[in-house]
Amino acid sequence: MSTWDDDETEFGELDAGVVISALSVEVPLAAVPAARVVDGAPQTGSVDLDEDMGLGVWEMTVGAMRDTEVSEVFVVVAGSATVDFIEPALPPIELSPGAIVRLESGMHTVWTVRETLRKVYLA
Repeated sequence: MSTWDDDETEFGELDAGVVISALSVEVPLAAVPAARVVDGAPQTGSVDLDEDMGLGVWEMTVGAMRDTEVSEVFVVVAGSATVDFIEPALPPIELSPGAIVRLESGMHTVWTVRETLRKVYLA
C-alpha cells in the first residue's frame, strides 16, 4: 500500500492511489485575530491537500471564535467542539470524530473548541 510521507510530498494535488493520514498532516497554526476571539487564545491553521478540488485539513485549538463560513462539507477526524449558528439562527451542533457537516457561504458562527479540533474539508 502506498502511503504519504511528509518529507517527500508537496501538496497542491493528490496523487492517485496514495494514502494521506489526516491525523499526521502538519498544520501550521496562527493566533486568531483578537476581533474574532470570543474566549481563550485559540489558534487555527489549514493545509490545502488538493487546491483544484478544494480539499484540505483545518485545525483549531481550545478556545472560542467568531467566523463567517464558506461553502464546504467537512468530516471531523479529532477533537470536540460546539458550533453556534448566529446567522441564520439554527440550533447549535456538537462536533466529535466522525461528524459530517455542510456549511453555506456567509453563515455567521461561533466555534467553541473543548479539545483541539481537526477536520478534513471540501470547499
